[in-house]
Amino acid sequence: MAKNGAMAPDPLQPSPLQPSLLGEDPAIADPATTKPAALAIDAPARPPDLAALERDCRECRRCGLAEGRQTVVVSRGDPAARLMVIGEGPGAQEDASGRPFVGRAGQLLDQMLASVGLDSERDAYVCNVVKCRPPDNRRPTPQEIAACAPWLAAQIAAVDPAVVLLAGATALEGVLGIKGGISRLRGRWHPWQGHWVMPVFHPSYLLRNPSREKGSPKWLTWQDLQEVRRRLQEDRPPTPSL
Repeated sequence: MAKNGAMAPDPLQPSPLQPSLLGEDPAIADPATTKPAALAIDAPARPPDLAALERDCRECRRCGLAEGRQTVVVSRGDPAARLMVIGEGPGAQEDASGRPFVGRAGQLLDQMLASVGLDSERDAYVCNVVKCRPPDNRRPTPQEIAACAPWLAAQIAAVDPAVVLLAGATALEGVLGIKGGISRLRGRWHPWQGHWVMPVFHPSYLLRNPSREKGSPKWLTWQDLQEVRRRLQEDRPPTPSL
């Protein structure tokens, strides 16, 4: 899907994520927005060339994660997409393949996007807050997140997505500078540097919480993804007043 392309309003197809009973999510029914007190990253002065960015990123040794990596996991998907998905960091399968979100969490991410008519390769640009795998799949440290922040900021500037989907608490902290609170902030829009930003639960968290009952993490994520689809169809950038 091109940046200016409109998605067809066909009924959503059933998927493993879609629950049998849908209802109103208070976080969507009351579309209140909040502004973070501080932003973790700032856009570069001008959008970089993605090919050069990826080449330089693969040579990065800004933090200790470079010592144990097999590959630098930069991105997958379409740089022309209007949706950008940002996760935490590579796991073992991602480190081996050089592509983000290819393990079980990545397969669920693909299903999540497909449930609202989006293809993760054609309709999204997918990356992580950190590009190298932390040992034992631990959460990246603030220092590691800061070391990778210029790469992430450059990716956001180059892709210039209409909507940014922040998958999990680490992405929320790495982009908006907000620590914790993913359960409280998921499902709410955050206008940020000309983009609409939506925090959601990370797919790995949903794998650990498989229930699709009303009010469950998967059910809430289904509500969030429908809101993302609606926002992409609107094609309306944030206004300065938000």
